[in-house]
Amino acid sequence: MDPVAFELFGFKVHWYGLMYVAALLVALFIAKWFVKKDKIPISNQMLDNYFFWVEIGVILGARLGYILIYDPNTIYYILHPWQIFNPFANGEFVGIRGMSYHGAVVGFVIATLAFCKKYKQNLWIYLDLCAISIPLGYFFGRIGNFLNQELFGRPTDVSWGILVDGTLRHPSQIYEALLEGLVLFLILFIYRKFKKFNGELIALYAIFYTFARFICEFFRQPDSQIGFVAFGMSMGQILSILMLSCGMALFIYLKTKSQKYS
Repeated sequence: MDPVAFELFGFKVHWYGLMYVAALLVALFIAKWFVKKDKIPISNQMLDNYFFWVEIGVILGARLGYILIYDPNTIYYILHPWQIFNPFANGEFVGIRGMSYHGAVVGFVIATLAFCKKYKQNLWIYLDLCAISIPLGYFFGRIGNFLNQELFGRPTDVSWGILVDGTLRHPSQIYEALLEGLVLFLILFIYRKFKKFNGELIALYAIFYTFARFICEFFRQPDSQIGFVAFGMSMGQILSILMLSCGMALFIYLKTKSQKYS
């Protein structure tokens, strides 16, 4: 498919951009549905406000994370910070390309901490709500990667492989959309009824996402400018190990804390 969905007033609107918007709207819709269905003590107005804070954090974190971790022109952007969100290249509108999931996580956490401190909200209730709302939105994000013809899979001979520049490759974006999106959503959707303490769902999200991402990375072509980092693992797998450590530490801490005061 053509990465460009259509043109509007001379600007090319990419499928990736449309899927990114769809991801945000789906996550917000699902969050509002859970708040109502599970009687979560968050007002509609407060949730809309929180959504605004989080999206700023996610976009800033994702972009800065990509520049600091993956982009080969890191020094250039550090010296020319106004170019970080410049959607034009050589006078042509090309959009903003290069987002890091793990950078988005850092931005998301910082924004949530700031929001809850400012409005005196329960941090863990918001994070648990995000844990069950994000995966479906993430599904659309990975579909956007597929339609945008980026983050290719490794060479393969499977019958469902995708031909990319003459080479048959795994549709790793689809694998990620299913495993890190739909499957993770179903797991947390079912488990939420058995939650024992606030913060448990976000800790489990970090843990299960890590396993899903680690597996999918075996089918995804490592970034050409980085390659394999250590022990045959990609940067995505290295960062996933760090995320797993944080998720497990958080789970143990919150569980121990809940048992202490129970």
